[in-house]
Parts: sequence; structure tokens; C-alpha cells
Amino acid sequence: MSNSDFSAWIGRRQECHDRISFTLVKRIAATLGEPAPKAGEALPPLWHWAFFQDPVAADALGPDGHPALGGFLPPAHKRNRMWAGSRLEFYQPLRVEAEVTCISTILNVEEKQGRSGSLLFVTVRHEYFQDGQRVLQDEQDIVYREPTPPKLSGTEALPQGQWQEHVEPSPTLLFRYSAVTFNGHRIHYDWPYVTQTEGYPGLVVHGPLIATLNLRAFSNAHPHTRVKRFSFRGLRPLIAPQPFEVGGRLVDTGKAQLWAGNQDGTAQLGEVEFEDLTP
Repeated sequence: MSNSDFSAWIGRRQECHDRISFTLVKRIAATLGEPAPKAGEALPPLWHWAFFQDPVAADALGPDGHPALGGFLPPAHKRNRMWAGSRLEFYQPLRVEAEVTCISTILNVEEKQGRSGSLLFVTVRHEYFQDGQRVLQDEQDIVYREPTPPKLSGTEALPQGQWQEHVEPSPTLLFRYSAVTFNGHRIHYDWPYVTQTEGYPGLVVHGPLIATLNLRAFSNAHPHTRVKRFSFRGLRPLIAPQPFEVGGRLVDTGKAQLWAGNQDGTAQLGEVEFEDLTP
């Protein structure tokens, strides 16, 4: 299928409204083992992924648990969907209990040939508005790949970091994160499906969850900073309940490299730009 077949989707726009509900914030906090910010306080970075989820009816889901495609997003023709990465810009914090508008635009749809076969890349920009101001931009890369055995190793070894946190991704953590983000993708909680249909050796840890834990580790190591930009890309899946590490190192003034992985190599790479708020 050529790129021109997808031209009708480029520029497609969707507007959603949501409230940063304290009830849902408490559930995210419990899932991640964090204190819950109160009404009017700042929502921690990347928690916005739990909001603006369209509650699609069960009969409108595809066999993988995702909403059947062909509405806002182009059809993927029985390919497996993955969140390949994001580029985020933080202008102001989202506030708990605030009314927020999200405007989503499809920036590009492109088909490429990879080592595992044909890959369909869809780039979507999400812009978040609070009190009439744009407070956050999140540009996401979604990839649809033909059903092939997943790549589980072969990446570079984890670098030596200046900070590091240990993560044990239990099935309960994965289920609860799926629940708070209203993510029906079966690879995160359905053992027979993920092992028998998609060929993974176990439940797959969410890429956004890894990114959230990675950015949290940076903030824990540098509490007097404000994140201005954050980007990440996935290199390979992480499988629960095998432990993994998140960590990073400073590479320049106001800039750090982040990563996640285990003894099988690096699974996710990220970069953060920040400003120092030390009194």
C-alpha cells in the first residue's frame, strides 16, 4: 500500500474535553505508589496520559483490545500496534480538577520497510489547553507492524548512570496502569493472547509506563528542577515480571539522557531538558 493511500488522514483533527479529576488522580497515584496532588495542585509529568481516553464500546474494539481503526486514525489492516515514542513540551503544569481541552492532529502517515516487514508510522500531535492557554504539547509516534516475532534483545548494554532506580513490573502494576489509562490492549494483561497470538514470552510493560517511571527517577534525583522538554523512543519490549532499571546521567547544562532496560540491553532511550530551580 503506497503512502498516497493515507493522504486523506493527514491533517485530520479531533477535539476532546476532560476534567483532571481528583478521583482518577488518586488512582494513578496509588498505581505508581505516589502521593496524590490535591485540587489546584500541579499534575505530575506524564500523568495526563490517563485522561482524554474515548470510552469506546466493547463491540467497537479490535481483536487486540484497541479501538478498531479507521475513524480518527487510519486502518492498520491487522497489524500490531505499538507506541514508538513521544516528544513533549511542558509550558505550564496541568492542574488537578481543571477543565482541559485536547486538540489532536494527524501530522503524517508513512509506510516504511523494516527488517521485520512493512511498518506504518502515524505521527499525532496533541495540544492541551487550560484556561485558554496551551500548557502542554505531546507529539506521538505510533507504529503498526505486521505480525512477526518480537525483538526482545540485541540492543546495547545499559550505560553507567549517575542515578538509577530498580523496577519490578508485577502483573498487578500492569493491570492497574491499563485500568487508569483505559488501555484495553491485551498484550498488557491477557496472558493467553500475548503469548499465543502475538508471540511474546509474557506480559508486555507499557512504553508510557516505562517513560513515566524514567522521568520520575530523574525528578527524584533532581528535585529542584522543572522539566521543559522530554522525548523518548522504544527500542525493544520489556516483559513482566522481569525486573528492569531506569536511570540516566547529565550530559550538559540543563540536559540529561535517560534510559531503561535490563541485562538483555537497553529498552528505551530518552532525553530531558530542564531548568534549575535551586533557591
